Parts: sequence; structure tokens; C-alpha cells
Amino acid sequence: MTVAIVLHRADGAPLSTTFRRAAFGYNDPFARHREIAWEGPDSIAAGRISFIGELYIASFPHIETIVVAEGVVTLQAEGTAPLVLGRGEGAVIGRGAALSVTAESRAVFAFCAAAGEDTAQRGLVPLRADADFKPSSTLPAEVLLGPAPECRSHNVFTDEGAQYQAGTWDSTPYHRIVRPHRLNEFMHLLAGSVRFAAPDGSVLSLSAGDTLFVPKGAPIGWESSERVAKFYVTQTVRVPIARD
Repeated sequence: MTVAIVLHRADGAPLSTTFRRAAFGYNDPFARHREIAWEGPDSIAAGRISFIGELYIASFPHIETIVVAEGVVTLQAEGTAPLVLGRGEGAVIGRGAALSVTAESRAVFAFCAAAGEDTAQRGLVPLRADADFKPSSTLPAEVLLGPAPECRSHNVFTDEGAQYQAGTWDSTPYHRIVRPHRLNEFMHLLAGSVRFAAPDGSVLSLSAGDTLFVPKGAPIGWESSERVAKFYVTQTVRVPIARD
């Protein structure tokens, strides 16, 4: 079973991840540039995009979070000032947003996209490393292999229909058992390093600047020895309603 899918390594190390060139749904503005590493049954995908040029999208067809890995990307939502994103910076594009995307030279960004339904935030929402953190829930004692961490988060985007949330999170060090991941999660590490354990005893080590995706149900553990901060996207997998 897939444990974690590495989308980008800041040090330029080769990836074992397999990417396939494909569009995400109908009218994908990045169809020619998109490489998908994972696509799930809940209308969500993760991967990378290599882009140069300029696009104008009158109505963005889905929800998309991007984090720049290389180069510079400028996003400008209709009626707002340009948002210039460099390496390690990110934003969420709401479904239905009218915006332009410009990269004067080749830019690469990791993405997590989902089919939206009733997005209230239709514009462009930047992700901030210096977020307005508030205390958030810690982990249950039964999954911890040591003291409970102190966690904080700042959620900046929510789409109830897609059950999609994005924001910034940080935590003091902690060690957690290998267990099935409870949701689909995209992560870009802003600070610190994490050792992700697999059931076979292997460990995937990632550090600040790296980006990964963990599918719902993937058996994975966590061990950190310093403060870790990350941009995140989470999606709660929907359970179909049985019908007579």
C-alpha cells in the first residue's frame, strides 16, 4: 500500500514518484502542464505543474492549492492586487475564481486539486508561514509514543461541499505509532523535519522545503525532534449514502 507520495524535494534529490501527464477534469486550465502523482475516488488529485507563459481563466473549474517549488508565479484575481509567489510560497484558488496566472520563466509548483461544489471563497487566498496561529487539538494518548505535542493551526480556506480545508499548522516534537491516515492530506514542510514510518519498518525522512501527499488509509507513523510547521490541505473522504 502507498504510504506517502513525495512531490518535491528541496535539495533536488531524485524522486521515486511516478507522474503521469493528464488533465484534472473538464476545462482544466493547466491540462497541458499538469503531472498527476495520485488521483483518488473522492475527486482529488496531487502532483506537480511545470508552467511558463500566461493564462486567463474566467471561472476556475475546481479548487486548487499550489506551492511553488521553482521559479516565480504571479496570480491575480479579478479586482485585486497581484500575488507574487516565490519558492516555498503558496495559495488556494477557489472554484469559480476569475484570475490570471503568469510565469515569465519556467516555474514548477506542487498542487492538490479537488472538485468543488459550493465554494464560498471564490477568490484567491494566500497561505502564510507567519500565520495567525491558534491552539488546536493534540493527538489521543493511545497513538502516542511519548509526550503529547502542543499544536497550533490557522485554517484560511474551507469548501464544505468538497470537505476541503487548507491553512498552516505547527507542532512541538512528538512520536506517533504507525496507523491508517484518517484523511487525504497534502503537506509542504516549512520548518523542521519528519521521519514517516511504514509498516515494514522503513522510514521516509523529509525536511523543510519538501512536499508530499498522504492518501486516506495509508499506514504511516510520525516522528519529529524539533518544531515542525507546514502548509496543509486536508480532505475528509465522503462515505456514500446507501439508497433503497
